[in-house]
Amino acid sequence: MGIRRQGLGGLAGRFVGAMFGLALAALPWRAAEAQIGSARYSAIVMEARTGTVLIDAGADEPRYPASLTKMMTLYIVFEALRDGKTQLGSRVVMSEEAASRPPSKLGIPPGGGLTVEQAILALVTKSANDVAAALGEHIGGTEERFAQMMTMRARSLGMTQTRFRNASGLPDWEQVTTARDMATLGRRLFTDFPNRYHYFGTVHFAWGRAQIRNHNRMLGDYDGADGIKTGFINASGFNIVTSAQRDGVRLVGATFGGSSWVERDRHMGALLDQGFARMGVAPRAPSSIMAAAAAPPRNAPAARPVQQGNARLAQATPPAQRRPPQQVATTSGRQTAPAPVAYRQTPTPPRPAARPTQRVEQGSATSNTARPNTQRSSAQSQQLRAPPRPTQR
Repeated sequence: MGIRRQGLGGLAGRFVGAMFGLALAALPWRAAEAQIGSARYSAIVMEARTGTVLIDAGADEPRYPASLTKMMTLYIVFEALRDGKTQLGSRVVMSEEAASRPPSKLGIPPGGGLTVEQAILALVTKSANDVAAALGEHIGGTEERFAQMMTMRARSLGMTQTRFRNASGLPDWEQVTTARDMATLGRRLFTDFPNRYHYFGTVHFAWGRAQIRNHNRMLGDYDGADGIKTGFINASGFNIVTSAQRDGVRLVGATFGGSSWVERDRHMGALLDQGFARMGVAPRAPSSIMAAAAAPPRNAPAARPVQQGNARLAQATPPAQRRPPQQVATTSGRQTAPAPVAYRQTPTPPRPAARPTQRVEQGSATSNTARPNTQRSSAQSQQLRAPPRPTQR
């Protein structure tokens, strides 16, 4: 079950591959075949207002969250802001421990710092691991205590299969989640913090003289997408949670196990297209990355660049009229052997009334190694194998 293989070989492998190819030919997201055949793959799409599941593919299988972890880090930070425990302008000091985190990172030296708002922007754009650890220490006293707070809050949100051990998503054998839990978290970030959700739509973050580009290319390549977060470590593949709104209908999707960010984004777009179709939303012209996926040859082109907008946050406009505004925040300072995937689709739910437009606040605008856990159970060892030395985004 949990044993990772490098590929199928010989006649048996070719036979199984051919059978999968025939089965996938009828699916509307065929461009993501490699994901569907991966042992690391899982996906879910749900309607954001009610949480009704529209598409489910292994959504409860254990996965490593990678930098999707930072969604929960930010959930705890938003709670602290709401409860007055910290302020957007409060200083977050970089400790030696936090500064030692491997990239992706801002590289602030020990004793240096940044504001809470700058830290939020560094997490949603660059996915900075050093900043995530520093935020954890700022809120929880220690990152370990902060991870306990994250796990407790996850349980209260119904994320029953998620356990956190750090604030960044750097590999830890005990830090696990599921596609369902991550989509649930993405949904709750939108519904619980409508005045903070706009941070996830930030396209560029100005740090000193650098313009940091958001890792989430869905923001410019999928019509209606306005968040949430990407992730990658070797053990999980390329992951993403995406929220998109069209004609008053908002969907939240999560997918794990992409072999590249291009494949991941194409697959997420295809799943969202099907979800919107099931909710009765008229189809849109294919986005650049979806159009490229449908056109031969099946090379993986880079997503088209997103034009830099201005630093002002406009009030939301229904996606039927135009795309959500892109934000620019300024500040000073291998694939494994195929395994069958069963897709479950629930009956199409009644279409909810359009959510009232939310007004958002104006925002001002290299190492530790993976920490092995030698006390994990044999059941965990069978479900999740230890990854090689990771890189992360």
